[in-house]
Amino acid sequence: MKEAVFTDKAPKPVGPYSQGISSNGFLFISGQVPLDPKTGKLVSEDFEEQVRRVLENLKAILEASNLSFDDLVKVTVFMKDPTKFSTFNNIYSTYFKGLYPARSVIFVNDLPVNAQIEIEAIASRE
Repeated sequence: MKEAVFTDKAPKPVGPYSQGISSNGFLFISGQVPLDPKTGKLVSEDFEEQVRRVLENLKAILEASNLSFDDLVKVTVFMKDPTKFSTFNNIYSTYFKGLYPARSVIFVNDLPVNAQIEIEAIASRE
């Protein structure tokens, strides 16, 4: 059985997808870009602000499912600028208290809404 997850504390989907799908003890979170949930627009051109917004969007979806960053088992990050990898890591690490999840970082030429970063994730209830 699967169930869609939705919270107004994260951006509304702009296409035919769910913010997240809960199934068999896992939560699969769709890729989040740095959209402000209130306005639906890009938060800023500033990379650090974009990273924080994406992580806050993920956090909101996790919390809507009674989960936290400590429940993440796999994270996939899409970034446009490899020179900002260290900055990303510094911000990312502040969101975790326990074990870090498995992670992939993929550098791409373009992302939706001209974002500099997008993150998708999988969390486990176990």
